Formats: sequence, structure tokens, C-alpha cells
Amino acid sequence: MGRYLARRLLYAVPVLLATTFLIHTLVFVLPGDPIQGLAGDRPVPPAVLAELRSRYHLDEPLFAQYLHYLRGLLTGDLGRTFTGQPVADTIAGRWQVTLRLGLTAWFFEAALGIGFGVWAALRKGRWVDSAVLAGTTLVIAVPVYVVGYLAQLLLGVRLGWFPVSGEDGGWPTAYLLPGLVLASFGVAYVARLTRASLLENLRADYVRTAGAKGLSRRRIIVLHTLRNSLLPVATFLGVELGSLMAGAVVTEYIFNLPGIGQQVFQAIQLREGPTVVGVTTVLVLVFCLANLLVDVLYGLLDPRIRHD
Repeated sequence: MGRYLARRLLYAVPVLLATTFLIHTLVFVLPGDPIQGLAGDRPVPPAVLAELRSRYHLDEPLFAQYLHYLRGLLTGDLGRTFTGQPVADTIAGRWQVTLRLGLTAWFFEAALGIGFGVWAALRKGRWVDSAVLAGTTLVIAVPVYVVGYLAQLLLGVRLGWFPVSGEDGGWPTAYLLPGLVLASFGVAYVARLTRASLLENLRADYVRTAGAKGLSRRRIIVLHTLRNSLLPVATFLGVELGSLMAGAVVTEYIFNLPGIGQQVFQAIQLREGPTVVGVTTVLVLVFCLANLLVDVLYGLLDPRIRHD
């Protein structure tokens, strides 16, 4: 198991290097001078511009800039913003908000997705199955910002069931509606994945054998079929936790939640390259760790995988 874990860790290193290099390049290749942008329309002395560009290595080639960033990253330094604040400090003050939102959305995906999927599979061909398939197709086709604004208008403003902005009410009250919006695509995908996996296992030979031995249908489904059917769902949910953390940018902006997603959005508007790169690097690390955890759990559940 140790060799399997070490091999998975080695696989994560090139992924991290490639993604951080791509993000760094895309952020700093944009035209314009971010230092001059901080001053707005006011003129900045050339000596000050030269000093600040040198301090942030903006006068060097892109690859050299990335090497400076990578050396700092290896020591735990995510860099500094153009206003002189450590990027790690700005992330630390907002991380809990994004974590609460991501965990709330993940809970909705697991509970609602698996519930709808099992419900549809056990009633295949009936109106419930058709409704779940149609509803999940609609949710997948609609962009998350459309779902967010509609949910905010209908469930928050008109019906008054949920707060529509900020953290009024704290957790979980203020996070229920944005968490549901963030989880909408995942709920639809988990429901369809659970339905397909459960239907496939219900046709397996061991299910017919268990029925022939006199086991009740409920016992067959709960203790045998459902457990086997949830293996691909568990894989998706494990990886999805990292995706939810990274995908909270739009949702946090719509619901005015002061998380790192909102911070990235504001940093992009202000051309704060170090903040964008630092935050996205942390999100990439979370995503890589989530993938690593899923690989390890998959290897524990199926010994054949860790011996491949």
C-alpha cells in the first residue's frame, strides 16, 4: 500500500506543476501594466514603476517569474499582493466561508443525488423515473449563474424561505440556498449515475441468486445491490469536493459570500495577479489531495487496483 501511495503522490507532482505554470502564465500574459493600474489615472514616476516591477519580477520573462513563484511556493510562501499583503493572510481570512459552502453543497449532492437516483431506479419506466431524468437533464443544461439568480429571486425574494445575500443567520441558514445552487449540477449527475449503476447491478447474476435463496427484495437492495452500486458514486463525490471548492466563484459572487471565490473574482477585476495565482494554487492543491484520497480509498476497496 505504501508503494501505491508513493506512486500516486508522484503522479500529483507533474499535475501541480503544469496547472500552476498554466495559471501563472495566463494571469501575467494579459496586456497592460498592473502596477500602473493600481494608480488609476494618476501618473506614477518612472523610478517608482521600475522599482515595483523589479520587486514583483514583472520585468523578467514569464518563465523566470514562474520560477520565482515556485521557489516561494516550495517554502510555503504564496507571494504578496501589489499592496504588500501576504496572499496567505488574505486567503486565511476567507477560507472558512468557502469550506462551509463546499461542504454544504457536497452534503446536498450526496443526499439528494443518491436519493433521487435510487428512487428513479426502483421505479424504472414510471412517471417518477421520467421526472427525475427530465429534471436532471434540465439542471445540467442550465448554467449555474442562471440557476443562482432564479433561486435567489423565487426562493429568497418572493417566498422568503432563505436569506439572499451575505452571512445573515450564520451557518447553516445563510448557506442552504447558495449550497443548493452550487450543488445543482452535481445532484443531477449523482442521481443519473446512481440510477444507471443500480439498474446495472439489479440485472446481475448474484441478485437473481439472492432472490432464489429467499432473501427479501429490500434486503437484496440495501445490503447487496446498493453497496456495489455506490462505488462509482463514491468516486465522483470524492473528486467533487475539490471541484466544489474551486467552482464557488460564481455562487459566492451571486450571494455575496466573502469567500475565496469572491476574492478571486475581485482580484481578476483589479488585475491582482499574485492573489489570483495564489488562490488558484491552493484550490489546485485541494483538488489534487481530493483525487489522491479517492485513489487511496479505491485501492482499499478494490485490492486489484493498487496492484496494477
